[in-house]
Amino acid sequence: MNSSQFAEQFAEGFAALNKHNLERLAELYDPQIHFTDPLHDVHGLEPLRAYCENLYANVSELQFEFLQCSGIDNEQALLRWNMRYRHPRLAGGESICVPGCSVISFRDCRVYRHVDYYDAGALLYEHIPLLGQVIAWLKRRLA
Repeated sequence: MNSSQFAEQFAEGFAALNKHNLERLAELYDPQIHFTDPLHDVHGLEPLRAYCENLYANVSELQFEFLQCSGIDNEQALLRWNMRYRHPRLAGGESICVPGCSVISFRDCRVYRHVDYYDAGALLYEHIPLLGQVIAWLKRRLA
């Protein structure tokens, strides 16, 4: 299986995750997984599962739509995605869409390194009432 095929298979499995089937993380990730995003740095499968449990516990809806899955080399791939979620205390409970991408490194059909890149402001800060107004003002000033 080449890296593009692996990335597509991984994306399909990841998109199927929800709060009721997080045991399936073990099918996708190496036990020594190192996961990083703009807000977290997680080492190990059990801490990753705890991170995901917390994530799903705090939102009323969470979906990933994968837009592109491309191989980089024999052990790495790039995945572009949109994450849509609803949080009762953000954006009036409306759906929020955050674009991002992931670089995954894998061996033996499991991911051992996963790095997510996205705008943390678009994910969270812009949707906090007072802070969101300040960030919007800053963006206008910098534009």
